[in-house]
Amino acid sequence: MADGPQVYISGQGPVDPETGEFQLGSFREQAELTFRNIGTILEAAGTSWEHVVKVSAFLADFDHFAEFNEVYRRYLEDPYPARTTVQAGLGRIAIEVDCIAVIPIHGD
Repeated sequence: MADGPQVYISGQGPVDPETGEFQLGSFREQAELTFRNIGTILEAAGTSWEHVVKVSAFLADFDHFAEFNEVYRRYLEDPYPARTTVQAGLGRIAIEVDCIAVIPIHGD
């Protein structure tokens, strides 16, 4: 269950925030950039990966599932949020991730 104000982060991929261009390196490089980008958005919204309650991950090739989990565990920890991971046609990119996070209220 999630209580309080929430932020909904739409699908993010391996985009260089400086140039706005896709960075099409290895799967791991794309996944790490995607998770860093989401972390930046979460921080700007006043929250963090610690407060994420739902993650949806889209992988162009499900053969990268184990590698995805390795990156995922660097940003999220037990108890893990609810998650859906599916294989999807993503064009040129290997990964897209969206999430929902609670925005903690300080001083309550």
